[in-house]
Amino acid sequence: MQKTSPTALARHELTEALASPHGRSARTVFGGHEHQLRQTLMALRAGEQLSEHVNPGEATVQVISGRVSLRRGDVSWNGSTGDLLTVPDGLHSLDAVEDSVVLLTVVKAP
Repeated sequence: MQKTSPTALARHELTEALASPHGRSARTVFGGHEHQLRQTLMALRAGEQLSEHVNPGEATVQVISGRVSLRRGDVSWNGSTGDLLTVPDGLHSLDAVEDSVVLLTVVKAP
């Protein structure tokens, strides 16, 4: 068994993102190459983006803090602290409207 504090990790990753020239920071909380389930805590400075990419499997984004916009084509979904967004299939991107931390949960397709 392993215990992790997403709140403490979120504070740390946001501090890292704000200091980074790229404006983002990420850490795998659970999973890896040997697992189908992967959870990654990502922090983004306001105005930064995860550019358009394909969903590798079923995925959700839980907003730990801040506000984000999840986009697929001309459609977008706004998320703020506490919201859980289902990541759409196909190409999508994530924009940080404010300094934000999200928990990305992905189940990779076999």
